Parts: sequence; C-alpha cells; structure tokens
Amino acid sequence: MQVTHSSGKPKRTKPKTEGRGFPRSPCAVACTLDLVGDKWSLLVIRDLLRGHVTYGDLQNSPEGIPTNILADRLRRLEQAGLIAKSAYHAHPVRYAYGLTEKGKALSEVLRALVRWGKKHIPGTLTLERPALHSVRSRKPAEADRNS
Repeated sequence: MQVTHSSGKPKRTKPKTEGRGFPRSPCAVACTLDLVGDKWSLLVIRDLLRGHVTYGDLQNSPEGIPTNILADRLRRLEQAGLIAKSAYHAHPVRYAYGLTEKGKALSEVLRALVRWGKKHIPGTLTLERPALHSVRSRKPAEADRNS
C-alpha cells in the first residue's frame, strides 16, 4: 500500500496496476501467491492430483474445507486456468473437475512442500495415496458413486 499525504493525515491507497497488469509486483513468487497463496487452493490442487474429481470428493478432504470456500476456490482456480470443469450429470448439473496442464505443473511445487514439511515440521506425513507422483484419471460417474 502507498501512503499519500493530504491535509496532514496519511491516506492509504491501493497500488496502481494500470500498465503493469500485476496486483503487487512482477515478482514470480508474488504473482504465484496471488493465484494459489491462500489457505485452501494448494490443498484443492493436491486433492485433484490425488484423483478426487467431484465436489463431494473435494469436500471430504481431511482438512474439512467449508462448502462456500470450496466453491469460491474452484471458481478462482478455473478463472486462473489451473482447473477445468465438465458436466457429467444434467439434472441437477454436477461437474467433474480436473487440472489443466498449467495446474498439473504445480505438482512439482507440492512435492517440494512435502519434502520441506517432512524435514522441518516434526510429525508431518505424506497422505496415503501416491498422489503427487502421477495424476490418475477416474470416471466422474464412478467418483460420484464413491462420494
């Protein structure tokens, strides 16, 4: 935030983005955090890498993501081009979610976080499924039966 002075009191304003196109700066770390740096986005991506494809699958994550936040993160990740959704049931409409190539590329980041966490945070574990090593595909109908 910038501080501008007018009439003796500092006034906070948001940094200008016009011409730059970056909310904070062109720093690669800052830009990446703008996309996936919240509490839930990388966990949703982790679960998609593990083969969880339906809303119900994702909602059953061990961390217990609230439904309103899950819906918001799915929308944001789709807008960022990290995931894509496709309808697999018409009435009511239900979607299967999958990672795009851009989203799949985050598997390297997640593997690095796993290595760091296991080394520096005592008691942390890798989840059972060998998720981050290969993206497996499940049919949405099969996934829906399991949710």
